[in-house]
Amino acid sequence: MAGPASPALPAHLQDLTDRARGYVEAASSANTRRAYAADWKHFTAWCRRQNLSPLPPDPQVVGLYVTACASGSAVGTSARGSTPNSVSTIERRLAAIGWNCAQRGMSLNRKDRAIATVMAGIRNRHAAPPRQKEALLPEDLIAMLETLDRGSLRGLRDRAMLLIGFAGGLRRSEIVGLDLGRDQTEDGRGWIEISDKGMLVTLRGKTGWREVEIGRGSSDATCPVVAVETWIKFAKLARGPLFRRVTGQGKNVGPDRLNDQEVARLVKKAALAAGVRGDLPEIERGLKFSGHSLRAGLASSAEVDERHVQKQLGHASAEMTRRYQRRRDRFRVNLTKAAGL
Repeated sequence: MAGPASPALPAHLQDLTDRARGYVEAASSANTRRAYAADWKHFTAWCRRQNLSPLPPDPQVVGLYVTACASGSAVGTSARGSTPNSVSTIERRLAAIGWNCAQRGMSLNRKDRAIATVMAGIRNRHAAPPRQKEALLPEDLIAMLETLDRGSLRGLRDRAMLLIGFAGGLRRSEIVGLDLGRDQTEDGRGWIEISDKGMLVTLRGKTGWREVEIGRGSSDATCPVVAVETWIKFAKLARGPLFRRVTGQGKNVGPDRLNDQEVARLVKKAALAAGVRGDLPEIERGLKFSGHSLRAGLASSAEVDERHVQKQLGHASAEMTRRYQRRRDRFRVNLTKAAGL
């Protein structure tokens, strides 16, 4: 649904208008924009079915909408046969409504009691502990690498992505957002610099730029730097995106950057093929792994001072880093005994 029309601008300002639109898009990731667009479509469709107007934003209407989401009746006119949304999904949809209203020059007061009180009740009744993805430990990663075809371009690329993602503690969007050098593409999120000692990865994140050091491994077979060098050599890359689509029955490398969903698919496929967590049913195993498993794996495996792990992951607090450490030495500090009991 379009917002109120803006006054026509002089023709000589059109270029600035286009640039401003590009900066607005750059303020949030492509994944966030896609999710917000889908959430706005969901909200406006619900409003149409209820003969309500989504604009201007009415806190009471939004409060009824989130109630419908929590009860499972936001899809149709009845709650029967519908699955209630999780608290995290409802909170994202609420953020999407506020964002879309703001883009149309309108504000949604999320602190209004018609929204805030309802959301407090939804959190109290339906909030569940977060379901964390399984951390991939070094032995898991090595087993996953063995499932890849060493003689194909796709296998070389996937090997490099898994190793750099693990060793760098990178998000999937950061992995595919890398370029071979600085200022080579408009949609890049960073670049790599390879030296004798290792690889320096420069990344642009939500809070600014950060540098990630990836040292050379003890063996070429598991060294992330060697894996990246091998991929670059055989893919014959000179500039632009580092990780690209392999085309022509695996014989050619295209110019286009990989979508970050490909990282999640790769991690899940390789983990299943390697038999990681083979004690679980296959369907449950498939839900355990994602691109986040690489990041959590580094945090859980690196036997170094926690501060170094925090810096590598780009976390603002040590508490956030500890959430990633799936294999912590729990109860190492026993405060019960320390207190004399």
